[in-house]
Amino acid sequence: MKNVGEARETPTGAPQEELATGERSTRNRVARSILDHGPSTVAELAGRLGLTQAAVRRHLDALVADDVVEAREQRVYGARTRGRPAKVFALTDCGRDAFDQSYDQLAADALRFIRERFGGDEAVVAFARARIAAQATAYRAAIEAADPAQRTEALARALSVDGYAATARSAPVGEQLCQHHCPVAHVAEQFPQLCEAETEIFSQLLGTHVQRLATIAHGDGVCTTFIPKAPPKASEISETTHNASASTAGRNPA
Repeated sequence: MKNVGEARETPTGAPQEELATGERSTRNRVARSILDHGPSTVAELAGRLGLTQAAVRRHLDALVADDVVEAREQRVYGARTRGRPAKVFALTDCGRDAFDQSYDQLAADALRFIRERFGGDEAVVAFARARIAAQATAYRAAIEAADPAQRTEALARALSVDGYAATARSAPVGEQLCQHHCPVAHVAEQFPQLCEAETEIFSQLLGTHVQRLATIAHGDGVCTTFIPKAPPKASEISETTHNASASTAGRNPA
């Protein structure tokens, strides 16, 4: 993460190196919090970092000036509430590059070579599936060890180990898996097969159809995957019906 701010001097000429170092450290914490949690409001950053909103705004102004973060209108999924959406701050490509030191150009060149020499887009799809399948071994183990109700959360934790800064949260009729960072986002801009293979493996691991709502590779602030709530099993429906019948047995109808 690049540091922001230079050491200044007091009117007496003494360098304020400790102050400058503290400023850079806090600024980096602000940027890291956005990386880990996705686009965030000033209030959310202040709460997570234990800072005043005025202090957060000051650091955000500096990060915006350095093209590390940018202000956006908050995206709303589902019905909008009254009032203007809150302003959120998201990492720019420059800001992501400061954290991510992957060999993007080399990877893109290699995939282009595979596509041109070994079977076109189908070869890229095969590579993408093989790559995510290798990663999925650890994801599958984490999911299988978790309680059924906690599988999305288990997947999020496993993804975070691989650098995706993932979280799980409840949503209407299901859950959302959010990946606040993508180590291969720049390559996936050119080769969306990487995102598609990832979505496929999530579906296989969780045993249900999933829907990708947004991706960092397409310019969104976070990769968001919707996981619908699993329908009740036939045995559960039968048991619920039986219990309901038993609880009303012997009563006169209203």
